[in-house]
Amino acid sequence: MTRLVLLTGGTGFVGRQVLKALAETGVRVRIIVREGTPDARLGDLPAVESVVRTPDLFREPMDWWARALDGADTVVHAAWYAEPGKYLQSPENIVCLEGTLRMAQAAALAGVRRFAGIGTCFEYDVSAGMLATDTPLRPVSPYAGAKAATFLALSQWLPLHGIEFAWCRLFYLFGEGEDERRLVPYLHAQLAAGRPVDLTSGNQIRDFMDVREAGRQIAGIALGDGTGAANICSGIPVTVRQLAERIADEYGRRDLLRFGVRPDNLVDPPCVVGVTR
Repeated sequence: MTRLVLLTGGTGFVGRQVLKALAETGVRVRIIVREGTPDARLGDLPAVESVVRTPDLFREPMDWWARALDGADTVVHAAWYAEPGKYLQSPENIVCLEGTLRMAQAAALAGVRRFAGIGTCFEYDVSAGMLATDTPLRPVSPYAGAKAATFLALSQWLPLHGIEFAWCRLFYLFGEGEDERRLVPYLHAQLAAGRPVDLTSGNQIRDFMDVREAGRQIAGIALGDGTGAANICSGIPVTVRQLAERIADEYGRRDLLRFGVRPDNLVDPPCVVGVTR
């Protein structure tokens, strides 16, 4: 029988790419989506076996999850509260943590074999600059703290119930479906309109990756046999200035980039780059 994967967050920025990558492998996918989500957002993918709708998956009880997970071999949990400008400090992070733990308990009841979750590079002590999977954890926001707590709890609990556990830590993603308030869409919008682009110094060093490649990596990990944490990253250090100039060159308009107009964030880490396996 073809493997059945249950996917949460399949209509989101990252989850949509995971869904596409899973569909290319030939597995069947069951998607959990919020009520009211248009079918068009799921795409026309024959791999989608069924769609389960809910007002809020993070507030569903364990018995609901046990039914939703029935027959699933693998879980890819990409859903989380992620509204730009709000998610870092939001109390919804605790709701997401609690809901994920209930989901994991139900996965054991349903006989799930493998569970892949999505974390963040900000679980790490980012003062290290170059971040490997053995870099100590030191989250400094409710968002990163809830992600780290999820990782620590599930990495101990799931194996006790015979479930393989993998955790994919995301770095700086850009691309299709990205919120227009983020850096790369802002750059494209301003440059396409011939408007000045107000930026910080641009000296921050980051690890940028197209979200499509991230989706492929996450799907590969979910369908593989590796366990523990993995960095979803390029491993290539790039300054914000270099990224902005690269995009500006697509329009032939480096003259529109105004570095130093916006003040640097004094608590922003100077370097956040992943170390690949």
